Amino acid sequence: MTIMVLIIAFLGLAYFRVDLRIWSAALLVAAVVVGFALNLPTGGMMTLVVVAAIIVAILNLPFLRQQILTRPLFDLFRRMLPTLSDTEREALEAGTVGWDGELFSGDPDWQKLFAQPEPALSEAEQAFLDGPAEELCRMLDDWQIVEIEKDLPPEVWQYLKEQRFFGMIIPPEYGGLGFSALAHSAVIMKIASRSITAAVTAMVPNSLGPAELLLHYGTDEQKDHYLPRLARGEEVPCFALTGPEAGSDAAAMPDRGVVCKGTFKGEEIVGIRLNWDKRYITLGPVATLLGLAFKLDDPDHLLGKRENLGITLALIPTDTPGITIGSRHNPLDMPFMNGPNQGKDVFIPLDWVIGGAERAGQGWRMLMESLGVGRSISLPALSTGAGKMACRATGAYARIRRQFRLPIGQMEGVEEALARIAGLSYQLEAVRSLTCAAVDRGEKPAVLSAVVKYNATERMRQILNDAMDVQGGSGICLGPRNLLGRPYQAIPIGITVEGANILTRTLIVFGQGAIRSHPYVLKEMQAVANPDRAAGLRAFDDHFFAHVGFSISTGVRAFVSGLTGGRLLKVPEGPEQRILQRLTRFSSTFVVTADTAMLVLGGQLKRKEKLSGRMADILSNLYLASAVVKQFEDRGRPEGERPLLEWACAESFRVIEGSFAEFFRNFPNRPVAWFLRLATFPLGIRPTAPNDKLGHQVASLLMEPSPLRDRLTAGIYLPGDLHEPLARIDDALIKVIAAETAEKKLREAQRQGRLSGTTENELVEAGLAAGTITAEEAEAIRLASAARSEVIRVDDFPPDYRDKGCADE
Repeated sequence: MTIMVLIIAFLGLAYFRVDLRIWSAALLVAAVVVGFALNLPTGGMMTLVVVAAIIVAILNLPFLRQQILTRPLFDLFRRMLPTLSDTEREALEAGTVGWDGELFSGDPDWQKLFAQPEPALSEAEQAFLDGPAEELCRMLDDWQIVEIEKDLPPEVWQYLKEQRFFGMIIPPEYGGLGFSALAHSAVIMKIASRSITAAVTAMVPNSLGPAELLLHYGTDEQKDHYLPRLARGEEVPCFALTGPEAGSDAAAMPDRGVVCKGTFKGEEIVGIRLNWDKRYITLGPVATLLGLAFKLDDPDHLLGKRENLGITLALIPTDTPGITIGSRHNPLDMPFMNGPNQGKDVFIPLDWVIGGAERAGQGWRMLMESLGVGRSISLPALSTGAGKMACRATGAYARIRRQFRLPIGQMEGVEEALARIAGLSYQLEAVRSLTCAAVDRGEKPAVLSAVVKYNATERMRQILNDAMDVQGGSGICLGPRNLLGRPYQAIPIGITVEGANILTRTLIVFGQGAIRSHPYVLKEMQAVANPDRAAGLRAFDDHFFAHVGFSISTGVRAFVSGLTGGRLLKVPEGPEQRILQRLTRFSSTFVVTADTAMLVLGGQLKRKEKLSGRMADILSNLYLASAVVKQFEDRGRPEGERPLLEWACAESFRVIEGSFAEFFRNFPNRPVAWFLRLATFPLGIRPTAPNDKLGHQVASLLMEPSPLRDRLTAGIYLPGDLHEPLARIDDALIKVIAAETAEKKLREAQRQGRLSGTTENELVEAGLAAGTITAEEAEAIRLASAARSEVIRVDDFPPDYRDKGCADE
């Protein structure tokens, strides 16, 4: 009994994460208690207390601890830890840690999350969305752009430049708009709901490219010269990183620059002679200013002692001799400007290096930090815009379109797809706004940018797949009436760019997150790699033993939470309390699993990409669910949104628990896997999807006009002209609902044999004559029927359409 009491007491100390001094006192007390419990003689009692005192001394006196415990571990880690390349180290150290750090703490501070201000646009930003962004969308005819012109119309290009769409991130003092990340995202989201081609064109100059790099790293002269020209659209930028031999492994690029003397504008100077071959470069075919990444060598030591300086970035006018640029790729028939470029013996001055000669060799860190910001904004915004558009259009279509004499949205199979469309769209908006808010606070999300890019584009894929399934033939027949076809075609583009999703999931999210976001691992690695051995030992001692205490505490919390379902965890009260308890429980389970995997597998974990991918899914869904709860809180806990909150979180819990189950099932060390599963899920793992009742509630939100439907699809372009397909759908939804009561009267009368008619019009006339419906109700049915016919109609073209290359609706 005494031993059991002591075990419970020590578990309690671990659960509440008490400091080392309390642990030490508890150990001494435990030694005395055990001695009395075992009725030890005085000598035995003294021996037990002395042993406990020695342990306490070793643990509490840094000098003793370092000599006896830490030094052997430090030497072992130095031998085991693989040497990091400069690019690997810079990638790990780039950016900042935000909410991902809380998720890696095992005990996220929810009050800290809720205390962050609700993301909001300024008056000027909202005015731009309501004015120029709205007007731009009105100017866009995506069918004409994609099918006929294969480009944006000249007047659209001019409007983009005149209204500073290419200068959203450039501060006003340089002539730009100086928008927040949230506003930048909102603009791209709105355009994407209208035209993927236009959205990509507007987002690239504001993402990873010359403007972003100049703002953070450019010299004053470079900023003063280029930023006003970029803001006004006088320069069209592109950034060339990817090449035939270096895609996701950009650090392996073969493109080279050599520091040498050469002639520039008739004068001999020290410059760089470049040779490169790039492809997939968006805006490249029309760019006037090329941002270029290359590896720089200085064989003659003209810049200093180093020969291999590393990855360097430069800005080069595209009319510079030796550059070949202008040809186009055709990315899945999406006609945004994208193409290859090459340079042969291109000689440039040193002051064309971004940041000047002193920034030579610093390009990889610059790219890693800038890529994190870009990935947080552009593609998530595009994905959210496309998802919301499908949400609004397909939800209404499911109420308008009938089969078997009832709206197809009432069929449970269709309802299941509609629930996913709505629930995932709710997730998208939540994670988009939360991540933009982090960027606006000055964060440079390294890990979370990969999380949001991967999950946003994958959810866009799922939403559009479901929307296509619901709309069937009207989704696959391309034409001016089709809202889904082009976004559906474009799905793999977002999946592929800015870090291919397979590699993002299996290598970056957890592979980088387990080191960068963990409270101790990166610090331990830096300590081991410290060339000052004494300083490294001291730092390693601090971080390693803090890590040990953290792991013990988190393991106990995970076990207790597994027994109780997290119900003992203290979290903010409210309608989402159980959600927060489950998220906190899964956070601690995630950390214990991650620590165990790193301890057991070590460097092999990097090559266990399937395991890493499952851990990435867990981390991703912890973040997605956090974003959903934060959004619900920011909006004042609206009761109407509770089904969306619960569905979105239930879906994340399904993925989290399923990923844990698969991780444990496939972990190569089977005894460790069994122990880990028993310790973290002592009552078993039961991943369950959102239930059917909840799915019905969520799907129903899409099929009738309401403030909640408007909020779910807020921020997309809503045309008012009934020649526009989305306007026709919204109009038909209202008319169809208005006619449903009258139609029900006719069906009931027909079922009872009081009315007969072969066609709908005959039945309406018979009902009107019999007094079953009024003249107003008959007119409502006719209007609904006409509107429905317009919505379900698909485009067809003349027999010689393909020969002519044009359409006649």
